Amino acid sequence: MEKIAKSIIKFRWLIVTTVLLLTIFFGYQMKNISINSDIFSSLPDSDPAASLYKQIGEEFGGNNMGLIVLETNNVFDKEVLEHIRQITDTLKYIQGVSTVTSLTNIIDIKSTEEGIEVGKLVDEYNLPQTQEELDSLKKYIFSKDLYKGSIVSEDGTSTVIVFTLFQDVDNKSVANEIRTKILTLNLPETTHFGGMPMMLDDISNLILSDIIWLIPIVFIIIALVLFLSFRSLKGVLLPLMNTAIAIIWTLGILVMAGYELTIISNIIPVVLLAVGSAYTIHVLNSISLNKLVDRKQALISALTYIIIPVILASVTTAIGFLSFVFGSYLTMIKDFGIFTAIGTVIALILSIFFVPALISAFSMYSKTIKTDQQEKESVLSRVILKPLVNLLFKHPKYIFITWVVFIALSIGGTFLIKISVNIADYFKKDNETRISEDILQQKFGGSAPIFVLFEGDMQSPEVLETMIKTEKFMKEDQFISFTQSVADLVEQMNDAMGEGKKIPDERAKIEQLWFLLDGQDIMPQIVSDNLDRGIIQSRYGSSKSADINKYLERMNGFIQQNSTEECKITLTGMTSVYMKINDSLVNSLFSSLTIAVIMVILIVGVILKSISKGVYAAVPIIATIFLLFGCMGVFGIPLDIATVLVGSIVLGIGVDYSIHVITGFNFFMKVNNNDVASAIEKTILSSGKAVIINVLSVAAGFLVLIFSQLVPLQNFGILIAICMIGSGTGALTLLPVILILVNRKRKIIAK
Repeated sequence: MEKIAKSIIKFRWLIVTTVLLLTIFFGYQMKNISINSDIFSSLPDSDPAASLYKQIGEEFGGNNMGLIVLETNNVFDKEVLEHIRQITDTLKYIQGVSTVTSLTNIIDIKSTEEGIEVGKLVDEYNLPQTQEELDSLKKYIFSKDLYKGSIVSEDGTSTVIVFTLFQDVDNKSVANEIRTKILTLNLPETTHFGGMPMMLDDISNLILSDIIWLIPIVFIIIALVLFLSFRSLKGVLLPLMNTAIAIIWTLGILVMAGYELTIISNIIPVVLLAVGSAYTIHVLNSISLNKLVDRKQALISALTYIIIPVILASVTTAIGFLSFVFGSYLTMIKDFGIFTAIGTVIALILSIFFVPALISAFSMYSKTIKTDQQEKESVLSRVILKPLVNLLFKHPKYIFITWVVFIALSIGGTFLIKISVNIADYFKKDNETRISEDILQQKFGGSAPIFVLFEGDMQSPEVLETMIKTEKFMKEDQFISFTQSVADLVEQMNDAMGEGKKIPDERAKIEQLWFLLDGQDIMPQIVSDNLDRGIIQSRYGSSKSADINKYLERMNGFIQQNSTEECKITLTGMTSVYMKINDSLVNSLFSSLTIAVIMVILIVGVILKSISKGVYAAVPIIATIFLLFGCMGVFGIPLDIATVLVGSIVLGIGVDYSIHVITGFNFFMKVNNNDVASAIEKTILSSGKAVIINVLSVAAGFLVLIFSQLVPLQNFGILIAICMIGSGTGALTLLPVILILVNRKRKIIAK
């Protein structure tokens, strides 16, 4: 380590110049950065539910469903109908839109004197004008389940225009164009935009907004904490400069590798602010504590001591992030793990090489030791660290028992944790998108599409009967208000022919009725060209995991009983995908945590040549993780795609504090002839300052996320802050107490 330290000082200008040139290079790459807010694009193709969901989208005109709600006093007004027609026509001519269904173009089947008529509900070129015509239309719509509650709300004050997008289009740009063009119409009715394309467009905008104004605030707050802690410009500039460069390099590599920012990788800069500043803080603290008169030699000596602990802290942190690669279902979480681990290694390299090189190159260390600096340090020691040392030796058992009680209470809180995978829950309650989704749930059965795929002869009476049977079973669920399939249309046509609302018994009759359906806009949306596959379309009206899970269990049981070789039934849609993500979050949580804990114990144990010390280092952070889940349960913070990351992130970052305490304890045990009391005291007084500063800066930085526009990121920031305080406190209280009790017991045995 001493040779490395001397080499850093020797080649300081080469290191500084290289870092500067690479920063310019990677910074230039960032101009091509893009945002992908589509969570479902990160579903693995190998998953059956996700694969079928995408397949249905390709075959039946798109599964990416958007909805526009018009709210007014009375939908059955000639001006409102005209505005619905305007929106419908506008959507039809937007490139990327696959299908549009509204009050002015929806299919209708009527009985006439000549027999049967298959056409539109209204003539879009000759809309109802008189009050009598409007009242007649209202009466007719409310008499048919196909329209009431699905296209017009039951109170007659709202209507919905449903559209789908093609699979291979840029959802964000199309959704943005739709919003812009509809708002440009300046319609007097209240307009709400809902459905997945519109939500993902909003998420993209909110991610960009967060990056633009939250990251600078995080820098300012961390700078303030660093200034109050170090009382020097160097103590502020170097950690922030190190972090800024690490962020630029990481994002530049991300862009060069062909990746995009997502709702998860959006927080990489904030995470690296914590990581990058932490390593630099420990390096600076080691330099400031070295009291050699020759400040150049002091720099070498400080680096020699701190390099191993910082490398160890970086490796364990990177492992915490890389655990997502092996334990996660969503590719966006895996990508987050990869690039945050890369950023962590970059921050390590910069803190060990660039920061000392910069200090040496610009003589940023003092030539003489300042007495006032010693006085400032003694204030922290006198007020916090020395009283803490006295407390540790006076009441180690009480401190240990207190932690045990906290852990027990936290374990109880874990049973209260809920899981949230509905995208609408990611918005604040006063957000327009969240309001739109609430309206869609209340009045139109939600916006989450459901598809039941039937593989068989679509003109077979038995297959169509099975479809009708399935629809009736689906409607028994309180959160499904309507269903639609080709079987519905055949039933209605048979009823219009005066033979009752049922599927004809003979195939020949079905073929005759089918002839009238050919060419209708709706047919490609519900039946394949070869007439061997058809779907039931519906929407689910609840975002609660318990409701969705109950529905899926019922449906899967029904499908198992009714699916045959002649009529194979498969269920997919947003509900199926949501529950898959739901299950994957739990699996990701436990698998990533398990991998991270085992690897941290092994690596710390190998480097320190003691597995027991690896276990000791992991104990405070494991206790903090229990505290984390307890807080989530007690305060109602759900497990979602952001909060599922917290455990492994905290394990990776928070274990750094324990590592510095363990390595310091080892060092002072050797220096002080295995005097436990002296080793603990000197460890707390030397490493304690860096731990406290780092805890405050990291917690303050992450708390800025409470101002994010996305709820998962708000919760993420709060939980990380709580965990940093918990892990820092554990490293300075629980870990020393364990070391005291373990070594005290050994002395008794030795005697």
